[in-house]
Amino acid sequence: MRIVLVGPPGAGKGTQAHVLAKTLSIPHISTGDLFRANISQGTQLGLEAKAYMDAGRLVPDEVTIGMAKDRMSQPDAANGFLLDGFPRNLGQAKALDEILVEFGIALDGVLDLEVPEDEVVKRIAGRRLCRVNGGHVFHVVYNPPKTEGVCDECGGELYQRSDDTEEKVRTRLEVYHTETEPIIEYYNQQGLLVTISALGKVDEVTERAVAALESKKSV
Repeated sequence: MRIVLVGPPGAGKGTQAHVLAKTLSIPHISTGDLFRANISQGTQLGLEAKAYMDAGRLVPDEVTIGMAKDRMSQPDAANGFLLDGFPRNLGQAKALDEILVEFGIALDGVLDLEVPEDEVVKRIAGRRLCRVNGGHVFHVVYNPPKTEGVCDECGGELYQRSDDTEEKVRTRLEVYHTETEPIIEYYNQQGLLVTISALGKVDEVTERAVAALESKKSV
């Protein structure tokens, strides 16, 4: 299957993308991984992206599009892929359409993870990370540490990332509404969109996602 995954920050896209890609036996292609891989490998696109990032500027769409196109052309993506974080705006969505036509393939579906805005704020603003090991993540409501402010795993101090404050989260949501939400209607008009609730346990959301995508594939 060839899938685009969309949803607001805090919807659990990264978690679902990882699980769905494994379940469907297709590569998970995320913009974050694309940037890291191209920069670490010193590709031309990676060097361009790093120059913009080092200058504190946004990486132009054409650089991101170029990275995504190159990744989708790799052998492991021949039978499908899951795009996470791309396309991020209408311009990228239209560029993706051109890439798909060039490759002679088409999307099977666009999965929209729907989460109420207040829940997004609660999810992100409640996250706490360990200063010693950033992989140890807690949540003040959903996964609180045994001792407030202390990591259960190593005893390190727990902290809130500066990007995770409620004010910053609401700003990120505004950007999402302005830049990314238009692609939802764009794909809806193409008959590709399936929307599911991203509330509940990870496996419950995954079950909904697989069922929705399979129903879209069988249409």
